[in-house]
Formats: sequence, structure tokens, C-alpha cells
Amino acid sequence: MNAADTGWLLLSSALVMLMTPGLALFYGGMVRRKNVLSTIMMSFVLLGVVSVLWVLYGYSLGFGPDLGGVIGNLDWIGLRGVGQEPSATYATTVPHLAFMIFQAMFAIITVALWTGGVVERMKFGAFLLLAVLWFTVVYAPVAHWVWGSDGWLAKLGALDFAGGTVVHVNAGVSALALAFLLGPRKGYRDGEPMEPHSIPMVVLGAGLLWFGWFGFNAGSALTSGGLAASAFVATNTAAAAAGLTWMFLAWLYRRPSALGVATGAVVGLVAITPAAGFVDPIAGIPIGAVAAILSYYAMLLRSRGKRVDESLDVWACHGVGGFWGALATGIFATAAVNSAGADGLLLGNAVQFGKQLIAVLAVAGYAFVTTWVLGKIVDVVVGLRVKEDEEVVGLDISQHGERAFGGILS
Repeated sequence: MNAADTGWLLLSSALVMLMTPGLALFYGGMVRRKNVLSTIMMSFVLLGVVSVLWVLYGYSLGFGPDLGGVIGNLDWIGLRGVGQEPSATYATTVPHLAFMIFQAMFAIITVALWTGGVVERMKFGAFLLLAVLWFTVVYAPVAHWVWGSDGWLAKLGALDFAGGTVVHVNAGVSALALAFLLGPRKGYRDGEPMEPHSIPMVVLGAGLLWFGWFGFNAGSALTSGGLAASAFVATNTAAAAAGLTWMFLAWLYRRPSALGVATGAVVGLVAITPAAGFVDPIAGIPIGAVAAILSYYAMLLRSRGKRVDESLDVWACHGVGGFWGALATGIFATAAVNSAGADGLLLGNAVQFGKQLIAVLAVAGYAFVTTWVLGKIVDVVVGLRVKEDEEVVGLDISQHGERAFGGILS
């Protein structure tokens, strides 16, 4: 047992927890005034829902003893056998409970991420049901594939330091599937204004995400040594490079915006996530910059087409950014940074790039199809979408009986 490692992992868990309220503000600022609270509520309530499910059975499914490389068994249900002593398999210098709660925070924010694709039109009850199903049927198996000790992608040798495939590709593709299933917001295709109601809220949320991301990535070293420091610097570098790249891209077309810089920084954080502990920190510059370019044009393409209303561009930011980050890991990785990793394409190991490609395609395909099916099931059982008049008045009032800037309705 190492006290420094334990302290760092618990602190990192708290940093990752803060990312979910940060995401709530980030998303909440981007929606219209009448849907602020409903958007924030979607993220915040998951702190309760997923925390409880993770303790009851989620951790066992994600990290428990392996069943065919696909899912964990239920030996650890209710945290049975998960206590103050280190695990023999995961994070062996800290209490097993510390590793468990660190992973809980990843599960929470991953479910919250795809809510950006469904805001302003999904019933709250349907959202809760879908969140439980998605956590159980999509997140837990994918986490086991990639991070479980005998998961099939882990055994293949695919690298994902802190969640490029497990978190970002998974959530980004799922948001896209749900956007197709739900259809566009009322007025979207007619050009009705849907501008963010509070850019300062977005920037505050992005700042909290950037801050919490140090726990997300550097905490995934699971120790308080040099690897954590390397991942920390790589994370900050990628965010900075992507934010600046996005700003200059926007400047080419019109003006540099605060919303653009904030979005770009988050895209850089997304892209460096799978690579942070496998690449030299300087690689954060090309990884972040390319991620910003790809996501920027993916967002432009989506908005100009008007065929799919993926409200807050979760696919363009997390899906595209996660895809690139996972592949970039296969390009820039070096075993000199992390002996548990591998060399990438630039060091002559093209096989690693192939492994990364297999991982992203497998996770994307599974997430899209399964999320679509789960969404259809929920739609049949309770209905996914609010009524037209409820959408017009706004989900804050119609779903929660509150106003973001006026208090509770009498």
C-alpha cells in the first residue's frame, strides 16, 4: 500500500467528479433559456443514479472476473470482496475501493456526455430509463473490453489510457444514434434561432472540465510518479493547442469567439485522453491541433446539412475527437514514456495503429447499434419525446416546474 498513490487517486476521483457539474454548466450555457435547468438536471442527477448502480453491480460488470472477454461476472456485486486492501489485478498500490470510486466517476460522466445530443426534447422519465439501460448494456461491457484485465480489446493490445474509446467514442456515437432517433428540435430545419443563452456559463463549464481533466488523465496513471506528471503536461498542452487552433480557424471565417475557444479546448482534452500516458507531452500539440481541425469541420458539415439535429455537437467534439485521439495514440505512442504501452506508427510499429483502428470501429459499431435499439425500446415503452406544446414552452417548466431565472412555479 502506498499512501502517496492513494492520496493522488482519491484527489483525482474528486477532480473527475467535478467534471460532471462542469459539463452541466458547459451544456447548460449552450441551450436556450427555457431549457437550462432540464439540461443541467440531466448531468447532475446522474451523479446519484450512476453512483448507486456502480456500487450495486456496475463495477462488477466492468471490472469483475472475466466472462469470455466481454463482461465481468457478478462476484463483486454490492462491492463484495472490494475493500481496503489493494486489488491483486488493478492499481495494486492503493485500496481496491479507491480504484473502484475512481472508475465510478468515469462511468458517471460518460453517461452524461451523450445528453448533449438529446437536450431540449427528451422526456425526463425516458431519459432516466435510457440512462440506466445504456449504463448497463453499453458502458459496462465496453469498459470491460478495453480496461478489464481479460477484456478482448485489452488482450488484443489496444491502448486507451483514460477513455478515448470507452468514454468519448462510446458517448459521441451514442449521441448521434439518439439524435437520428429523436429527430430535430421544433423549428430547427426552419432556421429558428437556437443560440446559446449564456456564453459565460459555457466558458466556466469548460474551465471546470479542463481543471477536472487533470484528474481524468493524470489520475489514470494510478500512481503519483513521473507518468502522472507526463500525462498532466500532455493534457494541458493538447487543450491549449486545440483551443488556439479553433480560435484561428474561426477567425479565418469570421471572428474569434469565446464559445469557439472553449469548445476547441474541450476537443483537445478529448483527443489527448487515450494518448496522455503513452506519448511524449510535446505530441499534445499535433494531437490537439488536428483534433480541433477535424471537429471544427465536422461541426460545420453537420450544421449546414440540417439533416440531423445533434444539439450540442457531442458527435463532432467527442466522437470525432475520440476517434482521432485513439488513432493518434497508435501513431505517437512510445514505450519510452510508458513500458506498459507500445511504440506507435512513427516508431515503426504499424500493427499498433491497426489495433487502435479495430478498437474504435468495434466500440463505435456496438455503441451506435445498441443505443439505437435501447432508444427504440424506451420509445415504445414510455415515449422518448415530449409533446409539441411542452417543447414550445420549454422543458424547464414542462418537465420540472421551474425557471432557471425565476424560481419554482406556484
